[in-house]
Amino acid sequence: MTRQNPPAESANDPLRVVDFAPHDALLREDVKTVGALVGDILAEQRGPQFLAEVENLRRAAIRRRESNAPVAELADALAGVELEHAGDLVRAFATYFQAVNVAERVHRIRRRRDYERQGASRQPGGLRDVLATLAAQGVSLEEVVALLQRLRIEPVFTAHPTEAVRRALLEKERQIVTCLIDDIDRTRTPYEHRADLERMRLALTASWQTAETPPVKPSVADEFEHVGFYLSDVLYRVLPVFYELFEDALRETYGEHVAMPTVIGFGTWVGGDMDGNPNVGADTIAATLAGQRSLVLRAYRQEVAALGEMLSQSLERIGVADAVLARIEEYRYLLPKAAAALKPRHADMPYRNLLALIAARLRATADDHVHGYQDAAAFLADIRMIEDSLRAHQGEHAGGHAVRRLRRRVQCFGFHLASLDLRQDSAMHDAALAEVLGDAQWESHSREERAERLHRLLDGSEPVRGVGNGTARPTLDVFRAVARLRPRYGAQAFGPYIVSMSRSAADALAVLALARVAGCVDGDGRVPLDVAPLFETVDDLDAASDTLRALFADPVYRAHLAARGDRQVVMLGYSDSAKDGGMLASRWALQRTQIALTELARDSGVRIAFFHGRGGSISRGGGKTERAVIAAPRGSVDGYLRLTEQGEVIHRKYGIRAIALRNLEQATGAVLRATLRPRAPEPREEQWRAIASELARDARAHYRALVHENPDFPAYFRAATPIDVIERLRIGSRPSKRAGTGDVGSLRAIPWVFAWSQNRAGLTAWYGVGTALQRALDTHGRDTLAEMAQDWPFFGTLIDDLEMMLAKSEPGIFERYSLLAGELHERFHPGIAAEFERTRAAVLAIKGSDELLAGDYRLRQSIRLRNPYVDPISLLQVDLLARWRAADRPDDALYEALVATVNGISAGIQNTG
Repeated sequence: MTRQNPPAESANDPLRVVDFAPHDALLREDVKTVGALVGDILAEQRGPQFLAEVENLRRAAIRRRESNAPVAELADALAGVELEHAGDLVRAFATYFQAVNVAERVHRIRRRRDYERQGASRQPGGLRDVLATLAAQGVSLEEVVALLQRLRIEPVFTAHPTEAVRRALLEKERQIVTCLIDDIDRTRTPYEHRADLERMRLALTASWQTAETPPVKPSVADEFEHVGFYLSDVLYRVLPVFYELFEDALRETYGEHVAMPTVIGFGTWVGGDMDGNPNVGADTIAATLAGQRSLVLRAYRQEVAALGEMLSQSLERIGVADAVLARIEEYRYLLPKAAAALKPRHADMPYRNLLALIAARLRATADDHVHGYQDAAAFLADIRMIEDSLRAHQGEHAGGHAVRRLRRRVQCFGFHLASLDLRQDSAMHDAALAEVLGDAQWESHSREERAERLHRLLDGSEPVRGVGNGTARPTLDVFRAVARLRPRYGAQAFGPYIVSMSRSAADALAVLALARVAGCVDGDGRVPLDVAPLFETVDDLDAASDTLRALFADPVYRAHLAARGDRQVVMLGYSDSAKDGGMLASRWALQRTQIALTELARDSGVRIAFFHGRGGSISRGGGKTERAVIAAPRGSVDGYLRLTEQGEVIHRKYGIRAIALRNLEQATGAVLRATLRPRAPEPREEQWRAIASELARDARAHYRALVHENPDFPAYFRAATPIDVIERLRIGSRPSKRAGTGDVGSLRAIPWVFAWSQNRAGLTAWYGVGTALQRALDTHGRDTLAEMAQDWPFFGTLIDDLEMMLAKSEPGIFERYSLLAGELHERFHPGIAAEFERTRAAVLAIKGSDELLAGDYRLRQSIRLRNPYVDPISLLQVDLLARWRAADRPDDALYEALVATVNGISAGIQNTG
């Protein structure tokens, strides 16, 4: 067929509108190439006339953007589009986002390769760069080695549903990525290039013909499959490369080889996050652990088989350790069937024979056979034995490197793959305790009374009155499952037990009491779990220091802490605190809490390990991990970083191996910097903190006056956002609401933020901030706030994040959504629009700039590439929302078209939830 390319030389083409720097020329080529393929596919699947319509709409969107014209003309062109046609238009625009997203990710890999090729030039934020900087600041190798003994970086993958794209489509996207990476430096032959184009065409066409969402809501098992892919495929492969980069960077910087301890681990909430999800409990905990074990054992078997092919050393040519020969004989006796299958012609190849027997023992482990490995430590011992033998017999370059990679994986992933966190709301524990104690008024007792009775329950002086089939059973079954499964999967299989909505010491003691009632104790009678209070609202964050001080003063809990190495995990809730008080109040409450708890840790002799419950969007703690670590209070990092990775962030950060590696490297580098050479004490910071407190107070008051205190706001919110569509999306096993009245307070933070990103307002990130900043500018002057943004990483990061969200917001588009609220539009929109302009003006004043993102060429370019396609989808969504609601929200083609718009807007703007 005739090739249907977008008119690349048109003045309205986004590649003409966006200024590409010379070093981004190959990015431009990739966008143009994949974009042309999209044009071909649209013409093939829906006809040349359809492609022409898409092009006309795109050009109209560009003209509107570049001329600052009103939205009305573009909106009128999209009004009343037939349903099937509307869905196709949305998918056409979203397919282009896929091309841009993929091209940008591949370009990140290209830029990394360019740095590496330059030799002396180090990529900023990489381990080579960080270690060289630290050495220049006087950090000795001994200091680094001492830190490595306690260094721990632990991304935790949650099932929170802002990833609206199904697994089948993500896999096709990977095919496109592979093709672009294969020709990343333009070294392919013409024939290979044509073959790559056909492979990309196949993936894009198959994606076009695949529904964006599955026909049923995903189960917990589906969520496990999704997250398991990143753990067992991407990160399993990347992990040993990370250690090799780290060791090379240390050798290059300090001239010595350092034996690296295990500093990276991974966690997951899938199957263990019970908070508000009735589908999660003891059964899903058992199923998830079994599934993770199966995944990692399969990966080990494949790798052991490959090593067996590689290690063909013959005894007549090279020596082999006696221990290896003895282990072969031991396994011949233990696994006679596997031994009989060994090939006689390989009799002189001891490594190959041992690895074949190890593979058989791994199969027995997977089948729960008595001759399987009892634990990962026994498997690790076999791998170490082979590694030591190779090292002792000139085998470092004859397979030692590959064996070392497997050893690294076993040290990290064990037989559990990732630690499974458990999470439950404190109210559910109180309900269980009411039954256990036979006290229906349990929740109404004071904190002190509850703590006293929990002490008696823990020491056995308080009788247990109810552990039957009532309210307490699901909760107790979870602890029984931990007791049953921990010996099988190992101590590393379980992460902390997180208590949502923690408000007092009694909330942590409740976990110990319920665990003891259920028999979840180790051989010393201790509860073998870290209890992690989660402080979520602004008020709870402010009270966190008092709560932990009371907890540390409790002799029962302090004994538990002593058994856990005097280390207390504290989870900080970014999402609910921002929904409660707005982004600025949330950020300052989180900062202030870390300052207070770091001081408490010094005074109490307990090491506090902060677990950051960050989301994808700025208003839920999203943004660059590296900058967030550097902006944390001095002393609060202390070699430890544990943070949640959610929704679309997982795919963006860990969907491609090279990018996953870069993210691990940046996070580790930031922790090294923050721990070994934190910022020097700043005499101005006391004044800055006072100003931040004023800002947080004013921003919170303005935000709450609208969101929580105006009785008509919930109705406006439901009319001016597509929340009614989001609540029906089949993208997660957890309900979108907590039990409640249906107001904003009962809505979960993720759909709350998701809704405001869909309507292009971004209100959750900036509402209230403009009023607070303007008052501070009037009171303290522009120079003071500019100095804070320049010299205080906390405030500078906040202003940069705010600037990004303002740049991604589109007031003209949002107004079209607001009009859906009828008479409420006139009551609410003027004030919201005025606050947006106040915030924008304040940020520009502090930055001394006339344009948002003037100093961030790459992000500005990325947004401008997408806007001509996001705007039409948004306006289609407005039109479809009005029609769907008028028809009483049926589950029909109209709804499916709306779902397509949700997916399309998410792909276009990113950072959605």
